[in-house]
Amino acid sequence: MSDLSSFLSDLTIVLCVAAFTTILFHWLKQPPVLGYLLAGLILGPHVSVPLIAHEETVKTLAQLGVILVMFSIGLKFSLRRLFRVLPTAGVTCVIEMSVMIWLGYTAAQFMGWSPLASIFTGAIVAVSSTMIASKALTENNADEKLTRMVFSILVVQDLVAVLLVAILTPLAQGSQLSLTGLMITSGSLFGFLGLLFGVGYLIIPFVLKQVMRFQNKEILVVTAVGFCFAMALLAQRGGYSVALGAFLAGMLVAESGVSAQVEQLTNPLRDIFAAVFFVAVGMLVNPAALQSHWGAILVLTAVIIAGQTVSVAFGSFLSGRPLNSAIQAGMSLAQIGEFSYIIAQIGVSQGHVGSYLYDVTVALSVVTAFTTPWFIRLSGPFAEFLDSRLPKPLQTFSALYASWLEGLRQGSVEQSLTKRARKLIGFLVMDTFCLILVIITTTASIKKWIPQLQHYFYFTSLDWRVLLMTVGAMFALPFLASILKCAKVLGGLVASSAIPLVAPGALDLGLAPRKVLTLTLQIGILFAIGFPLLALTQPFLPFGYSPALFAVALAVLGGIFWKSAVNLHEHVQAGAQMVTQALSRHVNESQEEVMEHVSQMVPGIGVPQSVSIDPNCPAVGKTLGELNIRSQVGASVIAIMRNQERLLMPSGKEIVQAGDKLVLVGTHQAVRQAKELLLKNIIS
Repeated sequence: MSDLSSFLSDLTIVLCVAAFTTILFHWLKQPPVLGYLLAGLILGPHVSVPLIAHEETVKTLAQLGVILVMFSIGLKFSLRRLFRVLPTAGVTCVIEMSVMIWLGYTAAQFMGWSPLASIFTGAIVAVSSTMIASKALTENNADEKLTRMVFSILVVQDLVAVLLVAILTPLAQGSQLSLTGLMITSGSLFGFLGLLFGVGYLIIPFVLKQVMRFQNKEILVVTAVGFCFAMALLAQRGGYSVALGAFLAGMLVAESGVSAQVEQLTNPLRDIFAAVFFVAVGMLVNPAALQSHWGAILVLTAVIIAGQTVSVAFGSFLSGRPLNSAIQAGMSLAQIGEFSYIIAQIGVSQGHVGSYLYDVTVALSVVTAFTTPWFIRLSGPFAEFLDSRLPKPLQTFSALYASWLEGLRQGSVEQSLTKRARKLIGFLVMDTFCLILVIITTTASIKKWIPQLQHYFYFTSLDWRVLLMTVGAMFALPFLASILKCAKVLGGLVASSAIPLVAPGALDLGLAPRKVLTLTLQIGILFAIGFPLLALTQPFLPFGYSPALFAVALAVLGGIFWKSAVNLHEHVQAGAQMVTQALSRHVNESQEEVMEHVSQMVPGIGVPQSVSIDPNCPAVGKTLGELNIRSQVGASVIAIMRNQERLLMPSGKEIVQAGDKLVLVGTHQAVRQAKELLLKNIIS
């Protein structure tokens, strides 16, 4: 009876204090997560407040929160949805998480933290918060397209985070960071996942489909939640986190087609225990520890905000999103959250990582949860400001790049090209894997064999180091050359599908746009390979090697890309001149026929469209810079026809006049939205 009384007392105190602080933060228009964390700080042992909840009881309730939150995330993760968002969100997520793991590890090493703490730091800063981001987007009435884009990235990010949790768990238990240990850990993880998912796939969807015949919500929710806790228990017995099992259970429930009903029924229960989870996190906050680690908090906050914004924006743009939307998505994901807490708890609970890491993680979450709503509000104006300040060649490239990928997605690709592209991707994956093995093996050999070799041969440590590195470079060079060759061929293959090649001997007017598209795709492929390679090999390499290598590669590729972008700008300028000449000569023909003819003569600029400005148009009297069409919708004005005057590639200072004819390029959607902005009196 006393145990029950103590439990009820703890639960009452936690929920009542959480309710008060959440109401306070809602009134202050801040995320409710901050209220939960403050409630935990009030109830924790580090603040002198006469309200005490037993920490062990709250931790047990918090584990229920972890299970239910991970289960609800898995409910959104049907395999069909995953395959639908992988082509775009997958590219973004690979680049973003690799960059952040690398930056987090490098920053922690710079601050003198241990290699294991640095690995956990990289994982902590790599995962954004689904709860904080979704709440902030909803409260700020974010654009529906932006919301869908952010959530597709979060879906893939959560899946990778689950794998990170599973991989880091044995490391936290004392397993050595080595090539053999990494391979054994990965093999056992994927074997366990395959077994658990395979057996669950045969049982859970079948049972739930039979339960649905009863048309009883109570039976449905009890069965689904029962499977959730059963899978969590199996994962724990297998030596992995309960979060992994709960997540898999959510995925399997989603495969049965009843995820929407189950999610609706379990949401209230999830919200209650999720609140307790964040309260438990707040109870572990030690203000004195935060004060002693304020430097690390500032450094890692800068890493999260700058790294997430740039990496997500870069990855989103490479996958075909407009520059404006890509920047907004990056600024919407500049925070950490629930997975970061779980990862920090795994590291600290085993005693191999200092407790300071947990305190720093909570502080980072609080700071970034506070800044996220402001970043979302400012993302639109900032994206417009940045876009307007880009050099003209980059503005031209950003407007056309999305249209090239749009044409590639909508066009029919030959089966032979698809087969060849898949073969090249397979080669890239295998070469990258082999290159990683060579790098890790070489560095491990240097650490292990040099002390022993010095006993038998009269060479200095430096001599042996140079010798072993030379041998490693000789083994790595063929794989590196193969990666570069495959990236070049694959980039050219995809670019020639978007901008077709001409017959041998014929004048190739699409050379400039095809060349810059090929180069962009090659850079994207190399970054998509290079960043994971840096993230995986960084713990095995001496500090400073990978940042220096990345800086050199970025400078070289940036110079080559800039030259190609300038050539593209000149190509589009020539195309703009041809468009205006065609419109002047063929006034009696339909615009569609004229533009189709021009696009065939000047490939790579899409199908330009023109819009006439009448005297009542709200654009009259405003400059193109004030209208800011490209920043708002992604379309660009490449020419203005005004009586006999032709203004090619306008700078933005030109004033729109009645009777002007503006020539627009971009994706079909961007051009359509630009026309609406110009003609329907909704220019902002």
